Amino acid sequence: MSDDLPSVTVKLWRADAVVLFDWLASTDLNTVPIVHPAQKQALADLATALEWDTDVMASTEDEVAAAQEAVARDMGW
Repeated sequence: MSDDLPSVTVKLWRADAVVLFDWLASTDLNTVPIVHPAQKQALADLATALEWDTDVMASTEDEVAAAQEAVARDMGW
């Protein structure tokens, strides 16, 4: 993403970021249902932002499992 383009800041619970990054890194985006190609690109951009702007990429398997448990426990539905 270019620095000269408008951007937003999204604040996530770290556990959510770990779960999202782990899922995005292990998912074939060609198999994710989309209705417009921009949706696939936006998911790829999200993965890149999580990789560059956070330390979630360095999460261990145990940290990912703990994050999944914490997020699932906090679902409320």
